[in-house]
Amino acid sequence: MKADGVIPTVPIFGIRVSKVDMAATVSYLTDAIRDRAAHQVITANPIMVMAALENPAYMEIMKSAELVVPDGTGVVWAAEYCKQPVAERVAGFDLLHELLRTGESYNWRVYLLGSTPEVIRETASRLQTGYPGIIIAGYRDGYFGPESDEEVLTDILEAKPDLLFVARGADSQEPWIAKHKARLQIPVMMGVGGSFDVISGKSRRAPKAFQKLRAEWLYRLLKEPTRYKRMLALPRFAVKVVREKDKVTKEQ
Repeated sequence: MKADGVIPTVPIFGIRVSKVDMAATVSYLTDAIRDRAAHQVITANPIMVMAALENPAYMEIMKSAELVVPDGTGVVWAAEYCKQPVAERVAGFDLLHELLRTGESYNWRVYLLGSTPEVIRETASRLQTGYPGIIIAGYRDGYFGPESDEEVLTDILEAKPDLLFVARGADSQEPWIAKHKARLQIPVMMGVGGSFDVISGKSRRAPKAFQKLRAEWLYRLLKEPTRYKRMLALPRFAVKVVREKDKVTKEQ
């Protein structure tokens, strides 16, 4: 599959979500890196979809991304419910690792942006150890404001990465990448949320049992009860899909 080709997608409330599996996704992005074709990759979940439906600017970011993968199990369920199933869930955490595994064969350069100074240093160290074939070309914590964007962009550009992983939270990482992607022109620019916390050992990913039950959201809620307000978007999304089944996958 060529990077300038067309990946089959299903529109979920106007957001075109990839229907291909992990292997095809990695192959597609490998071609993007080879061809130096800039791609913003968004790992979509129901909370992000609901945010987009309530915020036109965020919806535009979701629609303008070169690739949106079905990270949240709710997105996978919605596609199945509307009779346009995706091949499988493509979790952002797993996609990050699959890209690094593939990148070892090509000595891809990687830049890590986000989280705390301690977490980002440990993440960089662990990834370099775990994937010795890649090059950690640079890293920086995510505690900076717009006044520091120029400094951050300059550092990233000087590192010449093939992949840029940004962990600043879905409400800020996707807008930041969208704002600067034209200048950065990095083949793969992807928001990775709390992935650095897990990689560094600061937090744990949901156990396999929760993953198999498609209930990673429940594990996160049990670990962080303060997330409950944010999690209210999940039942709201499910109700909206059921009530508007005939409209969910219509082109908008």
